[in-house]
Amino acid sequence: MPTASESEREFHSLTEIVERTMEEAGDGHVSVDRLMVSFGHASFVPLLILPALVLITPLSGVPGLSTLCGLIIMMIAAQQLVGHSQIWLPGWIRKRQIASDKFRPAMQKVLPLTRMIDRAARERLTFLFKRPFKWLLPLACVIFGAIMPLMEFIPFSSSLIGVAVTLIAFSILTRDGIFALLALVPLGAVAWGVMSVLSSL
Repeated sequence: MPTASESEREFHSLTEIVERTMEEAGDGHVSVDRLMVSFGHASFVPLLILPALVLITPLSGVPGLSTLCGLIIMMIAAQQLVGHSQIWLPGWIRKRQIASDKFRPAMQKVLPLTRMIDRAARERLTFLFKRPFKWLLPLACVIFGAIMPLMEFIPFSSSLIGVAVTLIAFSILTRDGIFALLALVPLGAVAWGVMSVLSSL
């Protein structure tokens, strides 16, 4: 088990976060609580990225998992927005777990994507991380997490929101505003899907 100083160390890439998560999966099951302890209760961005990445994997098809990830994203982003120093999640969420033999291969599938994104990152458009713009990024994640339960009824929409939240959180991690702007692309696709569904009713 990592010490507090190790678990709350800085992460600089998506790949680091995924690889650390796979290490923690171990045998049996991996729980939300185990990941929180591993990354540290002050690790807002890595713990925001994790549920968003899960939504990009085939695990997003597991009934109810998209809603759970949305709740985690909403709660973590909201606490970051109001300036909490530590993340709090209710016990029933922390106890949720998934079999390691399903979780580890699913996370393995996103590694080529995370490596590609990591190679492209550098500091750009840093004004997006200063007031008043810096509050918009976690606020957007709060909204996306809150609407996630509705997205379960629209095919692929939860994965698109997962991509958007991943890009936003990654932009905060690397101070690369280009990725925050790129998040608008999957969001546009979600908006188009929602309008298509509504117009067909």
